[in-house]
Amino acid sequence: MSLKDRLLEDMKVAMKNKDTIRKNSVQMVRAAILQVEKDNKITLDDDGIIEVVAKEVKKRRDSLTEFEKTGRQDLIDDIKREIDILIQYLPEQLSEEELEVIVKKAIDNTGAASPRDIGKVMQSVLPQITGRADGKMVNQIIKKILG
Repeated sequence: MSLKDRLLEDMKVAMKNKDTIRKNSVQMVRAAILQVEKDNKITLDDDGIIEVVAKEVKKRRDSLTEFEKTGRQDLIDDIKREIDILIQYLPEQLSEEELEVIVKKAIDNTGAASPRDIGKVMQSVLPQITGRADGKMVNQIIKKILG
């Protein structure tokens, strides 16, 4: 079953179970996928869908920090639940140790020696970790190793 089919089936189940947060989360991701497909006049495969889901998770994590500043616990809980739901559609997340190994290889391959080379290393690492790790974490690991 493709990821697109799984999203559709999960949305149907959420509607039957009256799980509003799950239904809304899946609907938003499906809308984002459709938007990318229409904008680029393509049909996304599972890898493309994973990229869209990863972007949606990132958006929610970014908005979570804003909601935490406001102190609205109800919104914070909803966003956290949405993140948990969307992460189910991503491949298994890489641990910090696994990321360090990938980053160190990329540093060796690019010849990076200082914090000014972070861009080169990020460019090398990001295609390898799409949907499996957060870019901020990768950036922090690179800074730690190079700086």
